[in-house]
Amino acid sequence: MSDLHDEAYTPTITASDVVYHGAVWNIRRETFDLPEATGLVRDMMAHNGAVAIACVDEQEKILLIQQYRHPVRARLWEVPAGLLDVPGEALIDAAKRELAEETDLRAGRWEVLTDSCLTPGGSSESIRLYLARDLELVADEDLHERSEEEAGFKFRWASLDEALEAVSAGEITNSIAQLAILQVARILRAEAAGESTRTRSVDAPRRLVDARESSSDRPRD
Repeated sequence: MSDLHDEAYTPTITASDVVYHGAVWNIRRETFDLPEATGLVRDMMAHNGAVAIACVDEQEKILLIQQYRHPVRARLWEVPAGLLDVPGEALIDAAKRELAEETDLRAGRWEVLTDSCLTPGGSSESIRLYLARDLELVADEDLHERSEEEAGFKFRWASLDEALEAVSAGEITNSIAQLAILQVARILRAEAAGESTRTRSVDAPRRLVDARESSSDRPRD
């Protein structure tokens, strides 16, 4: 087995304070010491973490959702995703909840594709990406009423060739959508060739810190 892997490490933290309380995210300032340097000060967005889902249907198409994202002033094609905003909720349960809320779907087969740090230089955000298959609609009485930006969702089932071309052409810029498309392409090609797909089970451990452990980072009412 390869020894190529990230290493969890907790430095000596000498100060940690929320310096800005935002509407959605807080900014935390920490002072810490490393063996190679001391007295380091960094500001970071305190993020709950998230889950995302690559949904693949029987025709081997991937489900994309178009959603408005204000910081970049664009409607981006993404995959279903959502925050880990329920204390103590298992990641797989969060993924199932978000899938139902955003797409009116549930899946009979789940696998872990990746764990990712999105902007580790300035945010604690991490995201677990799942592969979901054997899809079916949720019952009418369980439909979720979408609001705010989600009320403007558009949905599209895209072939892998179309999705890969859109990524290569710079037409799909959301990093998690790009990762989902590339990972699904890897999985489906391996399966077609009878090769190992190297996915992980839904209870696979992750090396990343669960930011939900710190309730003090939640925005104030």
